[in-house]
Amino acid sequence: MWRLSIAIESVVMLAVLGAAALGISWVGWDWIPGWLAENAWWIPVLYGVYAAAKTAIAPRWRYRVHRWEITADMIYTRVGWLNRAWQLVPVSRIQTVDHTQGWLERMFRVATLEVQTASHAGSSTIEGLDADEARRISEELAVRAGELRDDAT
Repeated sequence: MWRLSIAIESVVMLAVLGAAALGISWVGWDWIPGWLAENAWWIPVLYGVYAAAKTAIAPRWRYRVHRWEITADMIYTRVGWLNRAWQLVPVSRIQTVDHTQGWLERMFRVATLEVQTASHAGSSTIEGLDADEARRISEELAVRAGELRDDAT
């Protein structure tokens, strides 16, 4: 479902960019630089390459490299393709939950969720989450960790 909505969004955006490039090439406004009018066709081509990568490559890469599961009292993460690392984090040990987005992640509308504990292993990271899902999960984990911490004292 997610891939279909991205594909539809990409086709619509490609049509809009194609129409804009065609308009720039045909209209011949004086305020548009000549190099842009001559090379406007590159805009939809570059977007098409980006959209193909976003639709075909990004979901497969996320599935093969990053797996995770959140239960009521535990966070399981697995990272890696050749060398794999598994990490189990008890929700009661969570100190902070952060979600971040770099510029490349913003382009693909994904985010990174980082769950920090006081253990020697450091933090557990879930990369490639949908940005809205990362925000929702971080809020839920923070609330759940607060509830469990209050129960333990």
